[in-house]
Amino acid sequence: MFTSEKGVVEEWLSEFKTLPETSLPNYATNLKDKNSLVSSLYKVIQEPQSELLEPVCHQLFEFYRSGEEQLLQFTLQFLPELIWCYLAVSASRNVHSSGCIEALLLGVYNLEIVDKQGHSKVLSFTIPSLSKPSVYHEPSSIGSMALTESALSQHGLSKVVYSGPHPQREMLTAQNRFEVLTFLLLCYNAALTYMPSVSLQSLCQICSRICVCGYPRQHVRKYKGISSRIPVSSGFMVQMLTGIYFAFYNGEWDLAQKALDDIIYRAQLELYPEPLLVANAIKASLPHGPMKSNKEGTRCIQVEITPTSSRISRNAVTSMSIRGHRWKRHEQPDNNNDTTELGILVIPEISVTNVAGERTGNGEKGRTLGEIDAQHIQGVQETATDPRTESKGLPEIRRQKSVRKMMEDGINSPGRVQF
Repeated sequence: MFTSEKGVVEEWLSEFKTLPETSLPNYATNLKDKNSLVSSLYKVIQEPQSELLEPVCHQLFEFYRSGEEQLLQFTLQFLPELIWCYLAVSASRNVHSSGCIEALLLGVYNLEIVDKQGHSKVLSFTIPSLSKPSVYHEPSSIGSMALTESALSQHGLSKVVYSGPHPQREMLTAQNRFEVLTFLLLCYNAALTYMPSVSLQSLCQICSRICVCGYPRQHVRKYKGISSRIPVSSGFMVQMLTGIYFAFYNGEWDLAQKALDDIIYRAQLELYPEPLLVANAIKASLPHGPMKSNKEGTRCIQVEITPTSSRISRNAVTSMSIRGHRWKRHEQPDNNNDTTELGILVIPEISVTNVAGERTGNGEKGRTLGEIDAQHIQGVQETATDPRTESKGLPEIRRQKSVRKMMEDGINSPGRVQF
């Protein structure tokens, strides 16, 4: 570390101690533009034996608990480097040289698991449903989704995943180490849009180092220094992938690509299904070439949204379509070819105009139907088949039945038909 860089850090330490509370917001706004200070602080963190490491960690913790949002984000940008330094020192069995870093990590963790009133936080996350549209997909692009009985019973229900409450920790051990570090990476990922490019670069680099140290790929990457294997958990690797996925679309394509390959390499060796699933999903969704990204302004993950389509098909059966179908059926003329299809029960026509024979029924002789009666019945039949009187179909059918009954029973007066 050069003398000029050491002087920048010492000036930063002394400036904050004499700063009044009223000027704290202006100080926090101007702090993010001091690139020379940020690079000097990275060098201090990377040297575990530096005499400035302890006061730097103490001041970063003061920033975090000050309540000022920009000072909190300033501390968070160094979190990946702090995690790497702690894991590297722990793997080398030199625990005493990482005491101040461990205290800073524990302090940030204990502040994040409680709210302002001191109560334990419970984080919740609603799992999105593929049947409902989002910024990532449209249900119409997936294909037809059959509405089964089980799907209908779960319609409108959403699954919520909860995290917490998390216990307070006084020290980091091999048992709770990655529980704490995974939660810290979760807090870092929640503020990814506010992280500068140097922090994203640090994240990608430490992810690669953690995954390949102690394995043959370390010689391929030409990483020097620690050669011991660093144990990792499945949840910790998933949180690393979250930050790497963001870095892909925000100007760090090459470093993110290298880190993604190293995570897949380590997940295959450890046989971790969750990191393999997430990493392969990210790899399959990446475009063929690097994405152009504006280094300034708000960062976001770019997605393609398919055009929305109408939710109801044109051929869908609705109450209006059923009503229209019934109207069309009543407006069509009645003919012999369509009566069976429309489901209307029609009594067959009885031609009585040329009936002159006799019928034997119950020992009685058939009687001849008069000409007047035949003409009258013929008029009744013509009236019943007239399309203009279709709405009177049922009365006419009853009239035909009455005439037929009288023909069978016999008529006393041949010149008149009674109804």
